[in-house]
Amino acid sequence: MAGRINDEDVKAVRDAVPIDAVVSEYLQLRNAGGGNLKGLCPFHDEKSPSFQVSPSKGFFHCFGCQEGGDTITFVMKIDHLTFSEAVERLAGQAGITLRYEEGGYNPSHQRGERIRLIEAHKIAAQFYQEQLATSPEAEIGRVFLAERGFDQAAAEHFSVGYSPAGWDHLTRYLRGKGFSDKELITSGISQEGRRGPIDRFRGRLMWPIRDIGGEVVGFGARRLREDDNGPKYLNTPETAIYKKSQVLYGIDLAKKEIAKSSRAVVVEGYTDVMACHLAGVPTAIATCGTAFGSDHIKILRRLLMDNGSARVIFTFDGDAAGQKAALRAFEDDQKFAAETFIAIAPDGMDPCELRLAKGDDAVADLVQPRTPLFEFALRQIVGRYDLETPAGRAAALDEAGPVVARIKNTGAQHEVAVQLAGMLGILDTQFVVKRVAQLARWARDKGGRPQNDRRPQPSASYEETGARPASGGAPLNLRNPAYATERELLKLALQRPELVSPAFDAYGVDEFTAPPYAAVRQAIMDAGGAEYGMQDSQAYLVRVREAAPDDAVRAMVTELAVEAILRRTVDENYAGEQLVWVRRRAVDRRIRDVQGSLARLGTHGDPAQLAAVQEELMVLQRYNRALQDRGAAAL
Repeated sequence: MAGRINDEDVKAVRDAVPIDAVVSEYLQLRNAGGGNLKGLCPFHDEKSPSFQVSPSKGFFHCFGCQEGGDTITFVMKIDHLTFSEAVERLAGQAGITLRYEEGGYNPSHQRGERIRLIEAHKIAAQFYQEQLATSPEAEIGRVFLAERGFDQAAAEHFSVGYSPAGWDHLTRYLRGKGFSDKELITSGISQEGRRGPIDRFRGRLMWPIRDIGGEVVGFGARRLREDDNGPKYLNTPETAIYKKSQVLYGIDLAKKEIAKSSRAVVVEGYTDVMACHLAGVPTAIATCGTAFGSDHIKILRRLLMDNGSARVIFTFDGDAAGQKAALRAFEDDQKFAAETFIAIAPDGMDPCELRLAKGDDAVADLVQPRTPLFEFALRQIVGRYDLETPAGRAAALDEAGPVVARIKNTGAQHEVAVQLAGMLGILDTQFVVKRVAQLARWARDKGGRPQNDRRPQPSASYEETGARPASGGAPLNLRNPAYATERELLKLALQRPELVSPAFDAYGVDEFTAPPYAAVRQAIMDAGGAEYGMQDSQAYLVRVREAAPDDAVRAMVTELAVEAILRRTVDENYAGEQLVWVRRRAVDRRIRDVQGSLARLGTHGDPAQLAAVQEELMVLQRYNRALQDRGAAAL
């Protein structure tokens, strides 16, 4: 059993790796104001960004699905790691050597499975690269690359390698690095042979497939010899770290440029990605042995941020298979807010062939967006019918009309319907427009709001709606001034403790009337109070989260630590106003309680008790007037 990681080392990892640097490896972040950043949540589908990151606090929170936490939590959730595995990965990035308690640590046996599989793939990729660069046997691979316009520098840039043709070269090499047979089989690098594990890939050109974070999770292997009876391309099988529907080849190299330019180019093969990048198209990516689908769209949407001006260009071979792939891509078209286009070279060449034949400029020109994907799809549908006859035109409209009706942006739908009328040769354009509109209404009536709506749906903030669910509790009406002010004061206590200390620490839990807020107040108290937050803000937030009694309160802490403070200028005056309002409402409640007690005692109550209640009432009323007249100075 692995030893527990030293607490000081965990804190060092949290401090050393900025949360925005980690999160931006998976999605595009933009300024959200108040020092925060925002993006599309990677943990649920959404059309407007509700995922916020606070670099200064080291926390993230999604106001849509309520996921939140620190850098370690993010890595755990995004890559499905245990706490120890996440800390180990971040420590490796930061160059921090971890110390383990409770009996020490044996790195060859006690690390989590995912970390071990990642390490095995990393070492395997290096092994393959060395083979391609130095092995005489790999000459066939070097020739293959050279014939396609790729020199040694290109091979190194894309980490292309070569797997030796023997049975177990890599298997024996990895055993020597401390990996067990079980780990090698589980990783997909090796497979069961008659006498034990053997190499899965033999005598092939190897492309490492990396996840969006840059870790090698699998391989794509290209056949080189005629006597190889396997498929032309052989990929890593599905494993704990490799899901072909969830990886895009080249995404690690392309992600920053995709986010920067709001443009992505989807090609069909590994050499096409290489050709595009070398030709000055650094946004090229490819699927790995599967059709472009919903999970791939999710990856791109996080990088493109559902920017309406974004562009996704698909390049497909001009043959029947390529056209079929384009139509499959169109089926998911409206899951993008980005505009989608298709690029097919007139002579049917793919980007790699085009670069060889006509140079880099031809590749760059090919992927300039010209033909919208919906237009290509409609032409493919219409092309199957005899448009010279009324029956053929009517049948084509019956099939193409529902496709146009799926475009839920009514302005775009109308425009495409007019284009469809022209494709069909129907002179009565309004007939086609009305037919498409009718089909769209039927779709809405059948299932409510149709799916695949292209328009981004605004995620209403609590300021707009006046209500949002409290984590783990009933919805809070934040137009209730008491709740809104309590929330604001807690945000200040978590984000700017120096502005509310030491006064805040004297506030009782009962001064917070919303149960979730009272629970957060208790957690702050249990963590040492807001005054502790003045010493070390990130450690303070970690302590508050750890003091929370359950996940619901923990999520609320993260939410309040990340949510923007409502005032643009946050200073002592603003903090004092929130302190006074929360205290005055608490005093008002107590005054009402005392007045009720006084009424119950009446004139026949115990004189001493009556006098004590009257005295308390006068003290409360004087304090209330002082708060009203002097503000925070009276606290």
